[in-house]
Amino acid sequence: MANDIIEGTGNVFADLGLPDAADRQTKTRLAMAVNAIVKERRLKQTDTARILGIPQPKVSALANYRLDHFSVEKLMSFLNALGQDVEIVIRPRREAVGHTSVFALS
Repeated sequence: MANDIIEGTGNVFADLGLPDAADRQTKTRLAMAVNAIVKERRLKQTDTARILGIPQPKVSALANYRLDHFSVEKLMSFLNALGQDVEIVIRPRREAVGHTSVFALS
């Protein structure tokens, strides 16, 4: 029996057939950036909650990537609250279907 190798799309959510795959990937990448800053600064959840203006249980949800109740815009505002600039670049698409990408620069 041969093992078939299937190349991924670059979006694990799309590969799993989940709805709103692009939105899920964008949220996850933004949350990764927020969580990396929180970890780097060694912030406690209570301090993070104060900075982000949300209750501590929502910080816990964010830290555990339970992102259903966070919008892309809200996650971008968290990055702003943590002293980060967020830039959105719009350009002609290179493929038949456009996509959204999030990149964190150090």
